[in-house]
Amino acid sequence: MNFNPETLAKAVEAELDKRKAYDILTLNVTEKTTLADYFIIASGRSSTQVTALAEHVEEEMEKQFGVTVRRREGIRDGRWAVLDFGDVIVHIFNDETRLFYHLERLWESK
Repeated sequence: MNFNPETLAKAVEAELDKRKAYDILTLNVTEKTTLADYFIIASGRSSTQVTALAEHVEEEMEKQFGVTVRRREGIRDGRWAVLDFGDVIVHIFNDETRLFYHLERLWESK
């Protein structure tokens, strides 16, 4: 399937929104790092929701684009889930963990 990182990022954002994630932020980090083109940061209201959001995004991106996650971390704990799709990296936090890491500040200021 032919798509670009921006299309994938928008699809991830839409799926997170559809499942009631909040404070969804998409950062274009193309000029700041070689890790990815987009970081998507979102919050879930509970550890159960963080886990469910991550699993849903992973399933939907495979269904919609045939993309599989290269690496996934933290999903079972439900405090912070990371899905690495290559050009798009998704971080889903509970409130406490998001405040602790504050990735927005780290990547917006660079």
